[in-house]
Amino acid sequence: MKIATLSIGDELLYGEVVDTNAGRIAERLYGAGLTVQRHLTVGDGEPDIMEALELLAEKSDAVIVTGGLGPTVDDITARAAAKATGRRLVLNDEALVHVRGICEKLGGNLHPLNEKQALMPTKSTLIPNPVGTACGFHLTHQGRYLFFLPGVPGEMLRMLGDTVIPFLLERCRQRKVVRTRVLKVFGPSEAEVDFLLKELASVHVGITVAFNVIFPEIHVKLRAEGDGEGLVVDLLERAMAEAREKLKGVVFAEDTATMDSVVAGLFREKGLTLALAESCTGGLVAKRITDQPGSSAYFLEGVVTYADAAKSRYLEVPPQLLAEKGAVSGEVAMAMAKGMRRASGSDIALAVTGIAGPDGGTPEKPVGTVFIALATRAGCHAKRYAFIGDREEIRSITALTAMDWLRRQLLTP
Repeated sequence: MKIATLSIGDELLYGEVVDTNAGRIAERLYGAGLTVQRHLTVGDGEPDIMEALELLAEKSDAVIVTGGLGPTVDDITARAAAKATGRRLVLNDEALVHVRGICEKLGGNLHPLNEKQALMPTKSTLIPNPVGTACGFHLTHQGRYLFFLPGVPGEMLRMLGDTVIPFLLERCRQRKVVRTRVLKVFGPSEAEVDFLLKELASVHVGITVAFNVIFPEIHVKLRAEGDGEGLVVDLLERAMAEAREKLKGVVFAEDTATMDSVVAGLFREKGLTLALAESCTGGLVAKRITDQPGSSAYFLEGVVTYADAAKSRYLEVPPQLLAEKGAVSGEVAMAMAKGMRRASGSDIALAVTGIAGPDGGTPEKPVGTVFIALATRAGCHAKRYAFIGDREEIRSITALTAMDWLRRQLLTP
């Protein structure tokens, strides 16, 4: 079955909003054994919407449209769909009851503008929206299935899973079993990872390898496709085992797990406690730690000691050391980590200090210079890094590197 998607909205064309719907739809369909062949984005112009619908319907068996079903003047998708398919736009009684019920549930009466959301082309079928006011609809035009869903991601995904995908699967008799696994890598470059896995797909026939860079991580996606569930799962597991071996030491998580959830699980498993002292990251490491449910069981405290005086006051970093070595140095990073561990009584203390930019760099310590230190009962060590990027990127990669330090420390026997 050939499937196309259409995203509608001026905000998408102007770059004001990132279109996540197209990717999510493609991902959900692919997981169900269906594939999107093409995608278009158009603004809130009736002629553009009509032209896009006609173009996609001409070459596709099904078209999934998102956006333009709201109550405002620029929400004209239903009207454009009616005109494109030669139908009248009429009030759908079922949709009107739904919109009225949602408005009352939210504590208000039906606004005249909300009534517009119950207008649908004749001979169309309502797609229920359990979590919002905008019902969707689907219709058949010249043998093609056209689905219209709201642009709100949470509402769209619910309706896609509840109605659209089951509808398509019922009518698509020839589809493959598709399964995907993900290895999340941090450290090597994309080219290095590609080199390590260059022969994987050729050795395991039926496996495809794709890379997705989500800075500063690299996600390696292994996909298996075949006629039977058992064969596909077996093929994927064998390819995963080989990929793990080739990427040994740099894979930090798999599938839905994250660096943060892995670190959280290791802290719970080991029964150790943590304290943090941050400078250039401004609390980003602490945020990653405390974003995880149950982190209070192992995270004791964290401080952001931005100024030299704060480093001395809270962490007892000697002023003479700051004057001699500078706040951005391995010696000061270790003093921060030791001071934090001493003050908190934690099993592990990690410290970060660096120059995130855009100013503050010198020839000896350019922007991107970062020192990370870790103190335990066994001792303390630090390492210098030279990161590149803008301020946000440097802070982001520093925070993830710090989390990776914790992960590796917790994996140490």
